[in-house]
Amino acid sequence: MALIGLIIAGAAAVGGFMQTRTFVKRRLRYVDAVQKGAAPLIAGAAAAIVVSPFAALPLITSATAIALGAGVGFGTHAGAKDIREGRDDD
Repeated sequence: MALIGLIIAGAAAVGGFMQTRTFVKRRLRYVDAVQKGAAPLIAGAAAAIVVSPFAALPLITSATAIALGAGVGFGTHAGAKDIREGRDDD
Protein backbone atom coordinates (compact mmCIF):
# COMPACT_ATOMS: atom_id res chain seq x y z
CA MET A 1 0.00 0.00 0.00
CA ALA A 2 2.89 2.37 0.74
CA LEU A 3 4.39 1.78 -2.70
CA ILE A 4 1.14 2.77 -4.38
CA GLY A 5 1.04 5.99 -2.34
CA LEU A 6 4.62 6.75 -3.34
CA ILE A 7 3.80 6.18 -7.01
CA ILE A 8 0.77 8.46 -6.76
CA ALA A 9 2.83 11.19 -5.07
CA GLY A 10 5.52 10.93 -7.74
CA ALA A 11 2.96 11.06 -10.53
CA ALA A 12 1.35 14.11 -8.91
CA ALA A 13 4.71 15.89 -8.71
CA VAL A 14 5.71 15.11 -12.29
CA GLY A 15 2.24 15.81 -13.68
CA GLY A 16 1.96 19.05 -11.73
CA PHE A 17 5.35 20.19 -13.01
CA MET A 18 4.65 19.39 -16.65
CA GLN A 19 1.14 20.83 -16.76
CA THR A 20 2.11 24.01 -14.91
CA ARG A 21 5.19 24.64 -17.02
CA THR A 22 3.15 24.34 -20.21
CA PHE A 23 0.35 26.51 -18.81
CA VAL A 24 2.74 29.27 -17.76
CA LYS A 25 4.54 29.24 -21.13
CA ARG A 26 1.35 29.33 -23.21
CA ARG A 27 -1.21 31.25 -21.19
CA LEU A 28 0.76 33.47 -18.83
CA ARG A 29 3.37 34.70 -21.30
CA TYR A 30 2.28 38.35 -20.98
CA VAL A 31 1.48 38.35 -17.27
CA ASP A 32 4.18 40.24 -15.41
CA ALA A 33 3.29 38.77 -12.02
CA VAL A 34 4.46 35.30 -13.06
CA GLN A 35 7.99 36.68 -13.39
CA LYS A 36 8.09 37.78 -9.74
CA GLY A 37 10.10 35.71 -7.27
CA ALA A 38 7.09 34.87 -5.11
CA ALA A 39 4.94 33.45 -7.91
CA PRO A 40 6.26 29.85 -7.68
CA LEU A 41 5.90 29.86 -3.90
CA ILE A 42 2.34 31.16 -4.06
CA ALA A 43 1.35 28.72 -6.82
CA GLY A 44 2.88 25.74 -5.02
CA ALA A 45 1.32 26.63 -1.68
CA ALA A 46 -2.08 27.17 -3.30
CA ALA A 47 -1.92 23.80 -5.05
CA ALA A 48 -0.96 22.01 -1.82
CA ILE A 49 -3.75 23.73 0.11
CA VAL A 50 -6.37 22.89 -2.53
CA VAL A 51 -5.37 19.20 -2.59
CA SER A 52 -4.92 18.78 1.17
CA PRO A 53 -8.61 18.02 1.92
CA PHE A 54 -8.27 14.96 -0.31
CA ALA A 55 -5.63 13.57 2.05
CA ALA A 56 -8.46 11.90 3.92
CA LEU A 57 -8.85 9.46 1.02
CA PRO A 58 -7.09 6.11 1.38
CA LEU A 59 -4.48 6.44 -1.41
CA ILE A 60 -3.87 10.19 -1.25
CA THR A 61 -1.74 11.34 1.66
CA SER A 62 -0.38 14.66 2.82
CA ALA A 63 2.87 13.71 1.06
CA THR A 64 0.92 13.68 -2.20
CA ALA A 65 -0.35 17.21 -1.53
CA ILE A 66 3.18 18.40 -0.74
CA ALA A 67 4.61 16.68 -3.82
CA LEU A 68 1.97 18.26 -6.04
CA GLY A 69 2.65 21.68 -4.50
CA ALA A 70 6.37 21.27 -5.11
CA GLY A 71 5.75 20.17 -8.70
CA VAL A 72 3.50 23.15 -9.37
CA GLY A 73 6.00 25.54 -7.80
CA PHE A 74 8.93 24.20 -9.78
CA GLY A 75 6.79 24.12 -12.95
CA THR A 76 5.88 27.78 -12.47
CA HIS A 77 9.54 28.66 -12.04
CA ALA A 78 10.58 26.64 -15.11
CA GLY A 79 7.82 28.12 -17.28
CA ALA A 80 8.76 31.66 -16.27
CA LYS A 81 12.41 30.91 -17.00
CA ASP A 82 11.49 29.54 -20.43
CA ILE A 83 9.62 32.78 -21.17
CA ARG A 84 12.59 34.91 -20.09
CA GLU A 85 15.01 32.87 -22.20
CA GLY A 86 12.70 32.82 -25.22
CA ARG A 87 12.32 29.03 -25.37
CA ASP A 88 9.19 27.92 -27.20
CA ASP A 89 9.80 24.18 -27.48
CA ASP A 90 7.22 21.91 -25.88
